[in-house]
Amino acid sequence: MSSLARGRVPDPAPVRRRDRRGRGLRGPLLPTDVPGYRTRAQRFDELVLDSVERLEKRWARQLDGTEFAVEDVPPSNPAPWERGGVPLGRYFPADAGLPARIVVYRRPVESRALDVTDLGELVRDVVVEQVAHLLGKAPEDVDPEYGDGH
Repeated sequence: MSSLARGRVPDPAPVRRRDRRGRGLRGPLLPTDVPGYRTRAQRFDELVLDSVERLEKRWARQLDGTEFAVEDVPPSNPAPWERGGVPLGRYFPADAGLPARIVVYRRPVESRALDVTDLGELVRDVVVEQVAHLLGKAPEDVDPEYGDGH
């Protein structure tokens, strides 16, 4: 008769303290305080946050309640107003209890950037364009530095 049949719980599997070859557990390759430790997605998220914080200094009241997000790629069904090409970001107006949202698409933005500096400027421009759409203003009015460096 098995131990389960008699109502006893079997002993849990032993806890492994070392890997199967006896060399010990592996740790991270890089210390957590060096820039290389973060993933590309984490670095991209930080660029978006930096851009949003910069705009919030000037437009805090108008951006109150707006959610900002990063997605890897846009959905395959384009919005009716989008013509050709892959969008780099989208503004979704507040609707049915949902707050206004601005989404930046990481992979299309990264594919258009020439280097890390260009990536930061492109992220800033995409965020500014979407905030301008939200506010009903020209991007140059939202951020005087819009388009610099491109």
